[in-house]
Amino acid sequence: MIKRVVLAFLLLGATGAIYASKLQVITASHYLDVVSGKLISPAVIVIQDDKIVAINPKDFPSDAQVIDLAGKTLLPGLMDMHSHVTLDYYNGDHWTTAAVMETAADWALHGVKFGREMLEAGFTTVRDAGAFPGFPDVSLMRAIDSGAVIGPRIFPAGHYLSITGGHCDITGFSPGIMEMGPKQGIADGKAELLKAIRYQAKHGVKVIKVCATAGVFSKGDSPGAQQYSDAELKIIVEESSRHGLKVMAHAHGSEGILAAVKAGVASIEHGSMLTPEIIKEMKRRGTYYIPTIHLNDVPLPPETPAWTVKKSEHLIPYVEASFRMAVKKGVNIAMGSDAGVMPHADARFEFHAMVKRGMSELHALQSSTVNAADLLGVSDRGQIKEGMLADIIAVGGNPLENIRLVENIDFVMKGGEIIKSSSD
Repeated sequence: MIKRVVLAFLLLGATGAIYASKLQVITASHYLDVVSGKLISPAVIVIQDDKIVAINPKDFPSDAQVIDLAGKTLLPGLMDMHSHVTLDYYNGDHWTTAAVMETAADWALHGVKFGREMLEAGFTTVRDAGAFPGFPDVSLMRAIDSGAVIGPRIFPAGHYLSITGGHCDITGFSPGIMEMGPKQGIADGKAELLKAIRYQAKHGVKVIKVCATAGVFSKGDSPGAQQYSDAELKIIVEESSRHGLKVMAHAHGSEGILAAVKAGVASIEHGSMLTPEIIKEMKRRGTYYIPTIHLNDVPLPPETPAWTVKKSEHLIPYVEASFRMAVKKGVNIAMGSDAGVMPHADARFEFHAMVKRGMSELHALQSSTVNAADLLGVSDRGQIKEGMLADIIAVGGNPLENIRLVENIDFVMKGGEIIKSSSD
């Protein structure tokens, strides 16, 4: 393999190409094969431009840039499947007024800061679970992809799909303030849903987010009440599929979760009230569960409205039981933090939150690597393997023995570019 890399490098020079390949070699004590769960030593990773081209070769080009990470363990870049990169919900009661006080430009600029924080915490890919109107998350994705700003690879959901007055609609203000329709994701019935989804696809979203049930951070007494009908949920999945888009469903209550699963959504977000029937149906269909379980460990800010506090406290025991049941029964699980409801860099605490509730360290890491890649439907990331994107992080020890090591990432590389290094 190394001979082929060198040959390609020489050919570029011989043919007068306008650029030469960038060759780098990372050396470390170990790397983790997240599929087998084996720590492999030594770790010599050869990178050409943005891809891994060889692992532990007999030799490598003498003129390659060597990055010495002695004593470190390499992992594939982490992936967060439920984040809000452009939103700031944890800054006092700001989240209750942001929609009418700020613009899409403000939110995109927030995302520049928060995206960098997530990337430096080790998250090289995030699936954004919805933003305020104006597609700030899509704009952020494009800016990052073009190299204008530094941040993780983003799969944006754009505008949430919500019933009028439901969770993900903007409520609580006087009539006429922030009244929204299908172009902003607020859609009732088939005609409006088709228009909403097609408008989302037109403007570059990579996933559709539907609020299948009520929620905690919105008005209403029952956070688990089903909002879209069974028929509407099926329309959402069918139309999204025609555009090559998977559907992620915010769902707390059992009836809404089951309806969303039967409609064919790719993942259930939060899934607070799982039942044995739901578990069985999820396993049959391969539906992913995104627990966002660390939220149970985060105290609500003192300014939080009373209705949110009440609903949050009501759900806590259901959330705990659902997580343990899902792990025990072998449901597909992908890591999601709900960053934005808490500080974005704190997404890293989701791993310990899962492990202390019974998930193995390896399973926790798989939830944020190979499982996340499977959920996204991508095959170019999630492992340290030849042909994969050079999205690589490093920790100072064995994360299979101490998962909390991922809370302190020493080194982050995204696509062959060093984002963070302990030597900086």
